[in-house]
Parts: sequence; C-alpha cells; structure tokens
Amino acid sequence: MPRERDHNATLVAGVWPRPAALDTIASRAWGETNSMLVSAEKRGDLSVAVATATQVQVFGSKKSADTRKALRFFSERRVRTHFVDFAERGPSPGELRRFIDKFGVEALIDREGRRFQELGLHHATRGNEWWTRALVDDPLLLRMPLVRCGSRLTIGLADEEWRIWLSL
Repeated sequence: MPRERDHNATLVAGVWPRPAALDTIASRAWGETNSMLVSAEKRGDLSVAVATATQVQVFGSKKSADTRKALRFFSERRVRTHFVDFAERGPSPGELRRFIDKFGVEALIDREGRRFQELGLHHATRGNEWWTRALVDDPLLLRMPLVRCGSRLTIGLADEEWRIWLSL
C-alpha cells in the first residue's frame, strides 16, 4: 500500500516521482552553461555562445597591471576564467613546460621586472635548465600574464590574439 506523501504525487512502479527541486539542482552544473549557449544562439549572438563555452586560464599576479587587463578583457566578454595568482602558488613544472616548448625560456623571463633586478640576475648567463628551475621556484620572474585556452598560449598582453580565439 503506497504511503501518502503529496496530494499531487502518484506512485509509479513503487517509486515516488523525483521532486522538481532536485531536477533544478542537478541541471545547474551542466545546464547553466548549456542554457547560456542556447539562449545566446536564440538571440543570434554567437560570440557570447563561444565565450560561454570557452574557459581560459590566466596565470599572473594581482599586482600586475597587464594581468588585471587580461582578466578584465575576458570578464567583459563573459568568458569563464580560472585565475592562478603567482603570489599564492606558482605554475606547475608541467604547465610551465607548455609555455617553454612553444616560446622558449628567454621569452618567459621578465628582464625589466622588479624581481629580476632585486635578485641581480641582469648579469647572469645561465642555461635553460637553470632558468626553468628558477622560474618554477620564483614565478615573479615570469612575464605576465600567461594565458592558456585549450592548446593556445600567449605571454603578456595579447588582446588581438585573444579576440581571434573568441571569434573561432
């Protein structure tokens, strides 16, 4: 004999129907992005549709003006960003290796930066392995921001390149 639970609920195959609130909660994780895409497509705004489907990682420091500009650039275009603050945590060696493989170690070093001058490295002539270890240990020596979107990478402020990413 079925238990009385709700006036409108009916017992089907011995199982009470799933409450609508659970459907809402379960669909938020997947459906939030999907509903944004659907509503953007209905409006004909494909750039918003692409932006909501894209997630960008921004590595840098909150004190860096270029990093703040990069974060503002993506937030103005409603792109979901994951920010890694170098003051709290540096990039992993594997993550840094992606940028080194594409651009080389020399392109990653901020030779005009305050930290570079404080450590007296302007006279240093070191090999790539030493620089790689130094950049992992002290990420404030890196040019900022480092931006990654899938397999696409940039160093520094590259808003023209980011516009191309969002137009794809």
